[in-house]
Amino acid sequence: MKIVADENIPCVQQAFASLGEVSLLPGRGMQPENVRAADILLVRSVTRVDASLLQGSPVRFVGSATIGYDHVDRDYLQQQDIGFAPAPGSNATSAAEYVVSALMVLSGQQGFELAGKTVGIVGCGNVGSRVRRRLSALGMHCLVNDPPLQASAGHDDFVSLDTALQADIVTLHVPLTKSGPYPTLHLLNAAALDRLKPGAILINTSRGAVADNRALDALLATRDDLSLVLDVWENEPSISAALLQKVALGTAHIAGYSYDGKLRGTEMIYRAACDYFNRPVQWRAADELERAASIDLRNHDTDDVLAVARAAVLACYDVRQDDARLRATLSLPDAERALAFDRLRKDYPLRREFSESSVLLDEPAGALAQLLSGLGFEFGSSR
Repeated sequence: MKIVADENIPCVQQAFASLGEVSLLPGRGMQPENVRAADILLVRSVTRVDASLLQGSPVRFVGSATIGYDHVDRDYLQQQDIGFAPAPGSNATSAAEYVVSALMVLSGQQGFELAGKTVGIVGCGNVGSRVRRRLSALGMHCLVNDPPLQASAGHDDFVSLDTALQADIVTLHVPLTKSGPYPTLHLLNAAALDRLKPGAILINTSRGAVADNRALDALLATRDDLSLVLDVWENEPSISAALLQKVALGTAHIAGYSYDGKLRGTEMIYRAACDYFNRPVQWRAADELERAASIDLRNHDTDDVLAVARAAVLACYDVRQDDARLRATLSLPDAERALAFDRLRKDYPLRREFSESSVLLDEPAGALAQLLSGLGFEFGSSR
């Protein structure tokens, strides 16, 4: 079989070698001529998969190594009897850890305690549910808004969007949908953004168009009390330089970019393809992974539980480094900034999830151990 794959899907050649010949291409520039002889197409969120790309091709299976699939015309695939598999939940842990890192940074910079703060979690699927567990472990009070989940599962502890927007911190974890009973395109429009309370923090790691970027830019021009954390943007990779300059933290759509999460996504679509074509599974992501280095915090004052937890989080992943990389592109001409945005994603440094690092402590017990476990860390002792 002929397999065409986005060059940024890690280990895709190793994984799919048993199924056929793998050709790698830049995902954002895929054209119909690239898939004219392909049986399998493997993409990420930057490739629009629809009739204009696939019509007349022999493609029989599409895999998207992403948790979202708003870039895929699933109705068209179904009509053409083309198999499809996304990778739901593959990078959900990584995205949740991004939120934790961002809040650790902002609480340190602004001098507030996380414990006791209210958090409006808009969307409580694979990512939002993980965010909820981690922020609850930090002593934060979570207000969950998810109308589709509430309607299907009868959650009586969920709140309205208006209520969620009144929290100290609002974090978005919804898919991008433009129709149906619960559309999320510009879910946070100018009217919704006006309801944010004074001093609020807004985080978006879902899709750029869930929050109206023009409205965000206008809001930040008049509300310097707000702190905005944006990992996703409208019109990627040609994002608004003016908005980037106003946000507290801005990154290049990399919240879910842990190596663990990306390999998980590769394995999920590989297994789905094996199942679709009735082939044996011959590759596992676990074979590519080794434990990350330990984080030694034995010289920290373990009485200050949050300070030790912050040190552990930022030693594993410090979102400020990604913020600095994206801000460095502001000095480039407009056309070059778009290319630089994509390079930041293509050449992303190795990042491991919290669970892959053992935290070394003198006394790994009590409240500190409980908090570190709640954030996803394992821990050990020097004794």
